[in-house]
Amino acid sequence: MDFEALRTATLGFVEAHKAWTPVITGILAFCESIAFLSLLVPATVILVGIGALVGAADIPFWPVVLAAAIGATLGDWISYEFGFYYKSGAKRMWPMRNYPEMVAKAEAFLHRWGAGAVALGRFFGPARAVVPLIAGVFGVERLHFQIANVLSALVWAFVLLAPGAGLLTWFQG
Repeated sequence: MDFEALRTATLGFVEAHKAWTPVITGILAFCESIAFLSLLVPATVILVGIGALVGAADIPFWPVVLAAAIGATLGDWISYEFGFYYKSGAKRMWPMRNYPEMVAKAEAFLHRWGAGAVALGRFFGPARAVVPLIAGVFGVERLHFQIANVLSALVWAFVLLAPGAGLLTWFQG
């Protein structure tokens, strides 16, 4: 798969169809946050590019941030439920079985920080999609998981999109 072509096509579509920006952003954030799909979709780079387009193309900022937060929340929630349902069996499935070191690090991270690991893990590349799955495997309480999930998704979406949107506008002003 040619990731550069995918990035270029997606950003071109967003620029041509501004009204679809929140929907596309939500889908990308979902793909970035769901455990197995995150390995196949280079969403972070595209989301940063969308942030820049928001500033350059006069796309409303807050609906895009909210859509990204909703997509990220749903992706993590599904990953959590998958881990909760399959328990330790989830670690024996692809791609988890191929990355035992990453799984071990996620487990240690969760033991140390509890549900807070979900919030912290959202900001660290590969951990973003693994920590919610492991949280489900360990049976982190759903309410604690969801509080960390929703709040961190809102912050993550803002942090990911705001620099491109705001900095570009500031430089143009």
